[in-house]
Amino acid sequence: MFYYVSGKVAHIDPKMAVIDCGGVGFACNTSNYSLSALAKGQQATLYTHLSVKEDDMTLYGFASREELNLFRQLISVSGVGPKAALSILSATTPSNLALAIITGDTKPLVTAPGVGKKIAQRVVLELKDKLAKEQGDALEHYSPPKGGLEVREDKLSEAGAALAVLGYSQSEINQALKGLDLERLTLEQGIKEALKKMMK
Repeated sequence: MFYYVSGKVAHIDPKMAVIDCGGVGFACNTSNYSLSALAKGQQATLYTHLSVKEDDMTLYGFASREELNLFRQLISVSGVGPKAALSILSATTPSNLALAIITGDTKPLVTAPGVGKKIAQRVVLELKDKLAKEQGDALEHYSPPKGGLEVREDKLSEAGAALAVLGYSQSEINQALKGLDLERLTLEQGIKEALKKMMK
């Protein structure tokens, strides 16, 4: 229903920001990560997800489309509601969370309040599988640029899959990974370098 809300930040509370859009204040539940990008009285845009239940309508907003995409991925996991998803997103950065999911690392998830080991394992299992189904074929056909050091296919696939979790298209991922020396960089460094290229 709402793609984003854009306006002046009227109020900030823990896990919530109010955006004044033409005299109407939209209360958006959000993560600590998105809140850190906001300042009262400054202009801001939050990408939104409207949760509609029988007796409640709640608006969730995020500073980037990538974080919104991760939020939607998280709430698609059985047993993970919006509160748990916000808790997970507040415990780390979107890129680190994506990396953790792809590599099967549950540590960043269990540090989130209210998220136990079982839920963390379920998140990793379900989202990793979803990602494999959606991105597997495309990543298999990615061909690294000629010349230079040969890039290990598993590292290339994992980097591409982590970027896919963040909502980037296959063409954007191919362009971002082109020219990166993933043999020299760690997986996390490679993903961060790719993200920097996409933000230019």
